[in-house]
Amino acid sequence: MLRTIVKAGIAAAALVSMAAAAQPQEYTFRLHQFLAAQSAIPGNFLKPWADKVERESGGRIRIEHFPSMQLGGRPASLIDQVTDGAVDFVWTLHGYTPGRFPKAEVFELPFMAASAEATSQAFQAYVEKHMAGDSPGIKIIAVHTHGPGLMHTKSPVEKLSDLQGMKLRGPTRMITNLLGALGAEPIGMPVPQVPESLSRGVIDGAVIPWEVSVPLKVADLVRNHTETSGNRGLYTATFLFAMNKASYDRLPDELKKVIDDNSGIEAAAWAGRVMDEADVEGRRIGAEKGNTIITLDAAESTKWREASQPVVRDWIAEMDRAGLDGQAMFEDAQALILQYSK
Repeated sequence: MLRTIVKAGIAAAALVSMAAAAQPQEYTFRLHQFLAAQSAIPGNFLKPWADKVERESGGRIRIEHFPSMQLGGRPASLIDQVTDGAVDFVWTLHGYTPGRFPKAEVFELPFMAASAEATSQAFQAYVEKHMAGDSPGIKIIAVHTHGPGLMHTKSPVEKLSDLQGMKLRGPTRMITNLLGALGAEPIGMPVPQVPESLSRGVIDGAVIPWEVSVPLKVADLVRNHTETSGNRGLYTATFLFAMNKASYDRLPDELKKVIDDNSGIEAAAWAGRVMDEADVEGRRIGAEKGNTIITLDAAESTKWREASQPVVRDWIAEMDRAGLDGQAMFEDAQALILQYSK
């Protein structure tokens, strides 16, 4: 009887084990990024994207979202976190790790950016063509840009000479180079530091898109906003949404396909549209606050463009010294932006 009971127990355990093995495995991933959850990209791109992936995977993929650097570190550490596998997904700026993605900087050059949707698609196509092997350890979900960047300042900036000596925050190396070329005193810092720095007088203003001005409440901290005229913004910054390659590789093929189907140029366009829509809201808020929105006329914008050209020449020369064809990459980026702007 004892043997019979033991055999029955073993058989039951085997059935339970077989049933468990037959269940599709589930995967829980962590997404880490530096903005508040209610900001435009986290709220209207990252979360809906994660929800879509969960839905299309039949619930087998779950993505936990950790905004505002809740898992620790600084924004500049996000690339290493996803590359090393400390987290599974990140969204961050290329420019927070200077020197790591030099080819991407062409999209940050002055007067390159059109709408965020068009420029993001162009940037995705550029990255797939020129930067396919530049990100070991990660799988790129999408890259994108924000909309045409502008200045938000305590005192009005109506002409180039108004910038002389003004302490302005810039997000990346290329953009601080631009501010210096225009005569300002550039101060590099991640965007979460902008409100306190404005409040304490560490900076006189900042270059950020209208979209980011909303969660940072910039329209309450400054009274002036300066845009350039024409169909190109003063600057833009580039963003990376990426997955740890090992986390991707351990997925079965049918779940890899879910990630793949939600990666690439359509995801880039989605992120760009979110940025464009949020820019409209940010500009509306600035106007409702009674702030002064200055649009440089064509002649003044041309002065700014001419003053910024050394930044373009310096980037091309840097690429040439690295054994790359900087002029060809610059012209290709311009052509792609034009192509997707039609």
